[in-house]
Amino acid sequence: MTKTNVMKILEQKKIKYEFFEYDPATTDGMLVAEALNENPHQVYKTLVTTDSANHYFVFVIPVCETLDLKGVAKIVGKKSIDMIKQKELEPLTGYIHGGCSPIGMKKKFTTYFDKTIKQYKEIYVSAGRVGVQVKINVSDLIKITEGRIGDLTKND
Repeated sequence: MTKTNVMKILEQKKIKYEFFEYDPATTDGMLVAEALNENPHQVYKTLVTTDSANHYFVFVIPVCETLDLKGVAKIVGKKSIDMIKQKELEPLTGYIHGGCSPIGMKKKFTTYFDKTIKQYKEIYVSAGRVGVQVKINVSDLIKITEGRIGDLTKND
């Protein structure tokens, strides 16, 4: 397998990771967790949002959860934020839908991880290509992304 940009960045920074491949036709996060035979609370998806002034924010949450747009707007100090349109994702981040990683985006965006990340030593995130995930130490991931932690999901 050809290394992804994410893998190259992690190796450059001497950060340990494991990679896992699955059927690239699988883009639903819950099915990805199932394909990895992992707890869906430990497999995270990367969501990119914007406010009305084209400020962008990245939120990384478990695949089994839903982003609380009102709640995260408060966290970032905006009246409201919305998910970016799918067609905007690749030009903005360099990643396509289903392969978006918090590591190695074209530009550095403020990145938040759901507070549940603190429950785990390692989590899974996209390796920057559909069909490939990396398992990475949580503290390394937060450090490399300069990530912040917050309550990002809807509490039902």
